[in-house]
Amino acid sequence: MNFEEYARTAVDLVNAQVETLDQLRAFYGAESWQALEATEKDVTVLRRGAKRLRDVFEHGSAGRDNDAVEALNVLLEAHPVQPRISGHEVGDWHIHVTGRGSSMGMEHMAGAVWGLAVWLCEFGSARFGVCADERCGNVYLDTSSNCCRRFCSERCATRSHVAAHRARKRAVIEEPAADLAPDLATTSPV
Repeated sequence: MNFEEYARTAVDLVNAQVETLDQLRAFYGAESWQALEATEKDVTVLRRGAKRLRDVFEHGSAGRDNDAVEALNVLLEAHPVQPRISGHEVGDWHIHVTGRGSSMGMEHMAGAVWGLAVWLCEFGSARFGVCADERCGNVYLDTSSNCCRRFCSERCATRSHVAAHRARKRAVIEEPAADLAPDLATTSPV
């Protein structure tokens, strides 16, 4: 059973910001079973769920372990897991941790919450992150070897580092120019 894959469904949902049925169908892919079964109720379930999942990432990212655990426990209660064996071919058996007979949105939430709960127990909430690039806000799972990830992607890391480099460069250029300007208060008229 790949718990990381379930945890990544939470990341994907939070980052997708699904607001409409069309956006939800596009999120899953137009021909997927999820898109074909999706309803307006699923949009509501997943939109609310994404907000509550974001809270878990923010708690973890801020080092508030107890808050992350409490939020996950509330979500686990709201989206109970019912494991079942599934497979597409004989010998390709695997466990799904979603609710049997639930709506598509409730199944997605059950798997996402379960994945994050296992991730937290395995690695701690410090491995949940919110992108350090202020223009982004996406969430991520920190899979680095030394728990040092701060950005959701290389793109955001590069953009943030380039902006910081340019700001430092501007500060160095502006500082000498300010030093060269005459101090008008101490200059006497000729």
